[in-house]
Amino acid sequence: MVRNRSPKHKLSRREGKDLFGTGGASLQRRLEQPPGLHGRKPGRHRESEYNRQLREKQKVKRMYGMHETQFLRFFSIARRQRGITGLTLLRLLERRLDNVIYRLGLARSRPQARQFVSHGLVTVDGKKVNIPSFLVLPGQEIGMKDNAMKIPDVMELREAKPPVPGWLEPGNQGGVVLREPNREEIDSDIEEQRIVEFYSR
Repeated sequence: MVRNRSPKHKLSRREGKDLFGTGGASLQRRLEQPPGLHGRKPGRHRESEYNRQLREKQKVKRMYGMHETQFLRFFSIARRQRGITGLTLLRLLERRLDNVIYRLGLARSRPQARQFVSHGLVTVDGKKVNIPSFLVLPGQEIGMKDNAMKIPDVMELREAKPPVPGWLEPGNQGGVVLREPNREEIDSDIEEQRIVEFYSR
């Protein structure tokens, strides 16, 4: 699978958002300045609508750790389904197995959650699934294997008990997908309509 090997901080600064949840305070201080020796040059700079659409698509694609072919496939699925295409796309992205692990508070970031899945530490309805893009359905139970629960990061997160969105029900070693997420339960700074417009050109 093709992965973008650019430094995560650089990609986050380009989009003005901590895309990977791994940056900490040092990155937060630098998000206002785009990558490069001097950041964005002063003077008149009017961003085109095409560029805004492209940047939004790139931001969301990187947030969920996907390459272009896979992201386009998800968009194509969303466009074929009934309902609002942008919201349907976000719901599909949220139901990715690696994202569900992250949302359940069992990983510090989506990249870490993806690693847990790829290493065979995650189960769906009791069966091992090692495909991060696996789409979890409402009613399915997600679990972490016993050895995964002994990973220091996982143990610390269980102690901290981070908030879990209402579409998921956390359990002892995982959780259950109750329903599709509502829009307000997904990142509010995503402008999904721009992604729809980008692919509809």
